Amino acid sequence: MLIPGAEFPHLCAQCEDYPCVDACSSKALSVNKKTGAVTADAEKCTGCGDCIDVCPGKVPHVHPKTKTILICDLCGGDPQCAKVCQEGGWNCLRVVERGDEDFKLYSRAPEETARNLAIKTYGEKAEELL
Repeated sequence: MLIPGAEFPHLCAQCEDYPCVDACSSKALSVNKKTGAVTADAEKCTGCGDCIDVCPGKVPHVHPKTKTILICDLCGGDPQCAKVCQEGGWNCLRVVERGDEDFKLYSRAPEETARNLAIKTYGEKAEELL
């Protein structure tokens, strides 16, 4: 869904049960024991998209040229997106320590995120346009 002015980063919530890893029949996805991030092995990936289908936020995506899955690996434990966001003063992204809450609470499909952002930005009238 394209909503002008409702652009928002679409990020992996690092679910505790990693449904994307379990869904990968080619075993191209694994969990980095140090960072807890999902990593993708392009050599093993078939680009089937099963990981996208089971992801609560539909985060993994297929690279347009290589036709293999791309997913955030947290930059080896030092997420550059959060660093740049903080340095730029936007303060939208930050690294948080894993607590007792279920991280799937933070996982949303891009359409849902854009819809919520549009309503917060443009008010309830935006709902009629969506």
